[in-house]
Amino acid sequence: MAEKIYRILIAKPGLDGHDRGAKCIARALRDAGFEVVYTGIRRSPEEIAVAAVQEDVDAVGLSSLSGAHLQLFPEVVRSLEKHEAGDIPVIGGGIVPEEDIALLKQEGVQAVFTPGTPMEEIISAFQSVCQK
Repeated sequence: MAEKIYRILIAKPGLDGHDRGAKCIARALRDAGFEVVYTGIRRSPEEIAVAAVQEDVDAVGLSSLSGAHLQLFPEVVRSLEKHEAGDIPVIGGGIVPEEDIALLKQEGVQAVFTPGTPMEEIISAFQSVCQK
């Protein structure tokens, strides 16, 4: 039996227009055997949740470099719950101060990665949350 191919949605919530990191993660996940859907920049939490449901994804990856992660990442989690998709895990990354990581996890974000995290660690985290 073939191994399941997990489907991941990568999104850029808010007004942050810098998407190089999100594109690097999307490509690394694709190269690791995931199917990746990229929403593009400047998406609302609601748009991200709707896309996640429509695309029937196994996990959502969010990227933020704007400093709005404390508002936007939890709002994506709440929007998924509103659409009865609260079982879809959310992973975040970007410019996130160390002290904000615990707060994001309390709000339902499964893992948070900052610049310099080895790609293997990020891929492993996506594999782990998808297998649950």
